[in-house]
Amino acid sequence: MFYISYGLTIASELPLPELAVRQHGAETEADIRIGIGVVDTEGLADGRQIGPFLWVSATALWLRIPRVARFLVTGGSRILIDPEPGIDEDSLRVFLLGSAMGALLFQRGCLVLHGNAIRIGDQCMVCVGRSGAGKSTLAAGFMQREYPVLADDVVAVDGDCRALPGFPRIKLWQDVASQLGIDTANLRRIRPNTEKFNLPVAATEAGSPLPIRWVYILGSDHGEEMTLEPIRGLHRFQPLHDNTYRVRFLNGMALKPQHLALCGRLAGRIRLARLTRPRDGFSLDRMIERILADIAEYP
Repeated sequence: MFYISYGLTIASELPLPELAVRQHGAETEADIRIGIGVVDTEGLADGRQIGPFLWVSATALWLRIPRVARFLVTGGSRILIDPEPGIDEDSLRVFLLGSAMGALLFQRGCLVLHGNAIRIGDQCMVCVGRSGAGKSTLAAGFMQREYPVLADDVVAVDGDCRALPGFPRIKLWQDVASQLGIDTANLRRIRPNTEKFNLPVAATEAGSPLPIRWVYILGSDHGEEMTLEPIRGLHRFQPLHDNTYRVRFLNGMALKPQHLALCGRLAGRIRLARLTRPRDGFSLDRMIERILADIAEYP
């Protein structure tokens, strides 16, 4: 089956219902091939181990997810999956479309941010932050206001500082969906027995890659008021590096110089600010209004 994501044609032996289907294609036209096969149990012979279940080399990444699968990502063009016996396909897809695809996008020369990308006019806004900071909640809130979601969780940025259209879905926990009035009865769980769901978004709305104009770093504090503080000068680089998706994957893949150059290039082109919400009394509408007001002030 053929799919489209990040502007790439993907030929996959594993069904990928989260992705937009490409109706016509040939194996020779695929930019990325995803297959099921045997992955060495001992890591990479020509690489080095940088974690309990992680090996890297200049052109490959080997990743083991216990009780799920081993993944081999090579050359920015191929992902091989070796599933554990009896594992379900949804669990395979969680790690395939997360860690494995993030590694492949690194190999293809992208800066990969851990966040969500939202189309604002002819430009793009990206919200980044640690897990649980509210990135997906914010993306769903913007979507409810009819702002197209360009990418969720894994935001790929090309050499021209444009966000590439990613997977047409937002991953939402049940409590967040309830808060937003979203019925999950007919939504796919990201894994069996997990209260987290794939909320589809319209892939065609996002369109082509969009220049990134605004980046907001989400966080929380013990204060009583929401604050938005611009980040200027030499302090602009580090937040982008810190919010890179799976940044440790870069160790050993000979990609750090390119990554640092892309962070610097993006830092020079964007409005960068830290949005801190109070720990109590969180209001999604207030957060969206604060961001939109800042965007209007710095178009």
